[in-house]
Amino acid sequence: MSIPHYTQLVIFGGTGDLSLRKLQPALYKLQREGLLDKVSAIYALGRSASSDAEYRQLVFDKMQEYLPKHFWDQQHWQNFAAKLHFVHLDVEDPGDYARLAEATKREVPHRNVFYLATSSTLYTPICRNLNSSGMVDANAAVVLEKPLGHDLKSCAAINSEVQRVFPEQNIFRIDHYLGKETVQNLLVLRFGNALFGPLWNSQHIDNIQITVAEDIGVGGRGDFYAKTGALRDMVQNHLLQLLCLVAMEPPANLQPNTIRDEKVKVLRALRPIGADNAKAKTVRGQYQAGAIHGKPVAGFLEETGFESSDNTETFVAIEAEVHNWRWEGTPFYLRTGKRLTRRFSEIVVEFKKHPFSLFEGDPNDLSNKLVIRLQPEENITLYKLNKKPGLSRQLKLEQVELNLDADLHDETQHHEAYERLLLDVFEGDQTLFMRRDEVEACWQWVDGIIDAWQDAQVKPKSYVSGTMGPSAALALPEKSNRSWHEQ
Repeated sequence: MSIPHYTQLVIFGGTGDLSLRKLQPALYKLQREGLLDKVSAIYALGRSASSDAEYRQLVFDKMQEYLPKHFWDQQHWQNFAAKLHFVHLDVEDPGDYARLAEATKREVPHRNVFYLATSSTLYTPICRNLNSSGMVDANAAVVLEKPLGHDLKSCAAINSEVQRVFPEQNIFRIDHYLGKETVQNLLVLRFGNALFGPLWNSQHIDNIQITVAEDIGVGGRGDFYAKTGALRDMVQNHLLQLLCLVAMEPPANLQPNTIRDEKVKVLRALRPIGADNAKAKTVRGQYQAGAIHGKPVAGFLEETGFESSDNTETFVAIEAEVHNWRWEGTPFYLRTGKRLTRRFSEIVVEFKKHPFSLFEGDPNDLSNKLVIRLQPEENITLYKLNKKPGLSRQLKLEQVELNLDADLHDETQHHEAYERLLLDVFEGDQTLFMRRDEVEACWQWVDGIIDAWQDAQVKPKSYVSGTMGPSAALALPEKSNRSWHEQ
């Protein structure tokens, strides 16, 4: 069967925060770049009654709030708005899907792409009803947002139900971190530069740190977060995906399944964390009242509806080990949390120091570091040692920064992660998306930690909002004479 030239995008949860804050601005920017010509219509679905005109006004208002002014163009907006439509739909009402099928029917064949910007608990009824409505054919694709399920069992059940309707090659499990320019550049840095290839192993790398820090609290995601926690919300997807890209072996080619095969090998090489070492290898935390950027903020349990969530972690730090030939002996330190000092995400590759220093008076405590920053700015920096300027006969060393990235701050060349990922969905390219065995391998490792916490009775430790987590997390690398990189 030939693939239709035109595509229709159908967004479940079309009036939700993800759709209005991320998806619609990304789609508009693709329209502005002339990359949305093959997408003939965008249908937003929701339970609130609305006309096409009312929905377009809603999107317009949100664009004014979220989209940088220099991206705005009235003619591009009019062309984009003409593609926007709203359909009232209750995801569990089969009758509404019959109306949706009628609304999206076209004389010219179209490929339907269904974006499920909803809770994963709704994925099964949505896919079943889509299939019953006759809207799913061999070319139809579905996009699934994270987290996929609540544990391995629920994830596997959802995957099985979705695969009853869509073949694996048409399922796009999205993690927006993989669409970031610098994350993609990590592949080029590792496999396109002879400088780093020979050094990318435990013989030369002392440790690797992956940090995703947020200064916000749980906000409007309270009900979800109270049942989820930082480990399920962030480590299971974002941090493990970054770990895979850092630790994977060179793929034989850049085909989607070849790259994902190597990522799965990393996940299977992760040493399990059990009740015997959970307290030594992990730290759970929960933020208390404090101050963020000089303004007072409430603690987690003080926020409305969280009185019974004293065992929910808002911070987690882990010392992970990849048990294979390349990485044995090199720890991977992972940490993520809310209400931390500032918002930033980075990967730090710290190289081993020389066994001794030639320079008199040098304590040999400065190391070479490769720092890959993902947010709020995206750049790659190599920290190297340099001579301190001056006329002293004694050579004194200092650490200096060498910027390795291209000009990612050129606004005309800066693209958000969802632009890249949506474009890949339309093109059918799964390279930056997770395969079923990959996401289930992530859950298997994370479930082991959750079980270990329960068996070993590992409770969240308090930390003051505006700090970098519990003191035990700061001490996690220090037991082996290492420390977290602080910018």
